[in-house]
Amino acid sequence: LVDEFQDTNQLQYEWLKLMAGVGDWANTSDASLPTASVLAVGDDDQSIYAFRGARVGNMADFEREFQVKNRVKLEQNYRSVSHVLDCANALISHNEKRLGKELWTDAGDGDKPRVFEAPTDLDEARFLIEEIGGQLRVGTVAKDIAILYRSNAQSRVIEHALFKAGIPYKVYGGLRFFERAEVKSALAYLRLMENPHDDGAFLRVVNFPARGIGARSIEAAQEAAQSHERSLFACIPFVAGKAGSSLLGFVKLIETMRFETQGLPLHELVTYVVQRSGLLAHYETDKEGAERVENLNELTNAAVGFSVEEGYNRDAPSTVTEVENELASPLAGFLSHASLEAGDNQATAGQDAVQMMTVHASKGLEFDAVFICGVEEGLFPHENATKEEDGVEEERRLMYVAITRARKKLWLTFAAQRMMHGQTRYSLKSRFFEELPEANLHWLTPKTNGYGTAYSKMLGSGWSDFDQGQEEKGYQQAWAKKRYDDADSGRGAREAAAKIVAKQAPDESHPWRVGMGVRHAKFGEGVIVGLEGRGTEARAQINFNANGTKWLALSVARIERV
Repeated sequence: LVDEFQDTNQLQYEWLKLMAGVGDWANTSDASLPTASVLAVGDDDQSIYAFRGARVGNMADFEREFQVKNRVKLEQNYRSVSHVLDCANALISHNEKRLGKELWTDAGDGDKPRVFEAPTDLDEARFLIEEIGGQLRVGTVAKDIAILYRSNAQSRVIEHALFKAGIPYKVYGGLRFFERAEVKSALAYLRLMENPHDDGAFLRVVNFPARGIGARSIEAAQEAAQSHERSLFACIPFVAGKAGSSLLGFVKLIETMRFETQGLPLHELVTYVVQRSGLLAHYETDKEGAERVENLNELTNAAVGFSVEEGYNRDAPSTVTEVENELASPLAGFLSHASLEAGDNQATAGQDAVQMMTVHASKGLEFDAVFICGVEEGLFPHENATKEEDGVEEERRLMYVAITRARKKLWLTFAAQRMMHGQTRYSLKSRFFEELPEANLHWLTPKTNGYGTAYSKMLGSGWSDFDQGQEEKGYQQAWAKKRYDDADSGRGAREAAAKIVAKQAPDESHPWRVGMGVRHAKFGEGVIVGLEGRGTEARAQINFNANGTKWLALSVARIERV
């Protein structure tokens, strides 16, 4: 008996053939039939562990080499409603290398999966919070709500939103963002930037990445610190011999980093420390380090988000800034924020809590309400997969698994722009949307064919203001009515969007275009979301990350392209 056959690797399949007494069909003329009875159970559409060596072709080889005469398709699904299964069936049908099946259910049609385009990843997180709040209000149990994401690094923004909303959550099969080993190591270096006499931070990274400082050297430093009643950092000059030389090299590294980061904005400081400390290079050369690199890069995004949220100028020095006549350090604030989010908001064992996990970790689980976020090109399917043979088929199977986790309700979300490595990245919605049947989807925002629409960008975060009760009256009308005085409910959001886009005809008298990233001396960085007028009358509507949306006359405003 073989279970989860789709997850077997080549060697395991060879073992099975040996145990069953199957001859070498490829290389012998007298290949024998199996002498043992074999029952194999698996779903080739859920083969998602190629990175661990799983080989989806084993199932087709088994059927051929064992000359299977009794193949039983278990197509009735007892988990999901029909609209969810129709989406899953349509999506996976685009994979060529599959045995083939068609899931069905007698559970009824249920609700159509809802699709939401957010202006930014922050708005995507806020949307999730609003929708989860709505589900909790109508009686859905928190543990029956799941947020799925392709990459672990995506969890940070969502965790922050859940934390601010006071919604208990649990990261299933993993750690919260600020508890991950690589992030904690980076934070330890940052703590030494703020205070080199932090013994806990010192001990965590004094030999990580490895720099030849062994346990005996650390013991010598601890003895010196105890003897002189000072910090480990301060007592390194009192450590003699080779141990002292090795430790002194680490002290010089910290002092150099502190000197070279003076005056740097917080996000630049984080990027510098991650690189200069050797953490990034360490994980880039690690065979299993790709996700850890993503998490380290996400720490820069966290620093940008913190600066904006707390009202610091994004380009203000990270060490000391005058705020309301008091000296405050953005770095110290960021470290306190990280400690707070790594605190008690994570649900304890047995506590009712929203479940967060990667799609890989969700396999085998099921939930009443499922949110699949970041459904964008480069994220889902992941950009690495698009460069590999059969990589997109593996990603499609992964999306199939994600969709079929939903029992009753499903949401698919993506963002027009997302913060990556401390920089704004404009996103295309995933190719998988073109493979889902329109008849089974309910678009909460107008469907687009490319980058996020001007409609979604101009809305900014306004969606979060309207009454949750508007949902059944139509999100699109609620959005348009909320944001535009002239977009009444009878006209609807699509007409409002068309009106906005119509104002954006190219004007060759200036170089500015919708979607361009710009910087203003007073308002900081932003994105052009609207253009109107010509010549000296031309003006641009710019969504500034930290200062909201503003109209500026192009003949007067001093803006530069980013």
